[in-house]
Parts: sequence; structure tokens; C-alpha cells
Amino acid sequence: MPIDKYTLHRDSQTEKWRLEKEGSDRAKRVFENKDEAVKGLRDAVGPSGGSVRIRKVDNTIQEERTYPRSKDPKGSKG
Repeated sequence: MPIDKYTLHRDSQTEKWRLEKEGSDRAKRVFENKDEAVKGLRDAVGPSGGSVRIRKVDNTIQEERTYPRSKDPKGSKG
């Protein structure tokens, strides 16, 4: 069963960090700063979990995390 995919990125207009589900323009959650966002990802994604791409301010991918860890695909590198 596929897991939900999310992206955490900085909104250039509001300068806040938005967690958005893939295919949606609406934020699932908005954070004041990146540190707060990264700490709150597990709760924001919820109990069903998901994969989160964390982007830098310049919009390049910094890293990808899976919550909970048990949903991480076994065949992936990293």
C-alpha cells in the first residue's frame, strides 16, 4: 500500500514553512520557522504516516524522511 507524500517548503510571500500533501495546493500545516517545522513533522503527518521531502530556502531538496520509520520502504537506499 503506497504511503502519502508531503513536501515541506518555505513560502516566499509569507516566509513561513508549509507542509503540503502531494497534489494539493492547500497547506496541511504552517510553521513559523524551519526548526519548528522539522520538530513537528511527526505530529503533522499524523498516525497514518507518510514520506516528507524537506526543501531548503532555495527550494532544492535537503532530505527525505518517512514517518513512522516502520513505513520506510525496505528496498530504498538511505
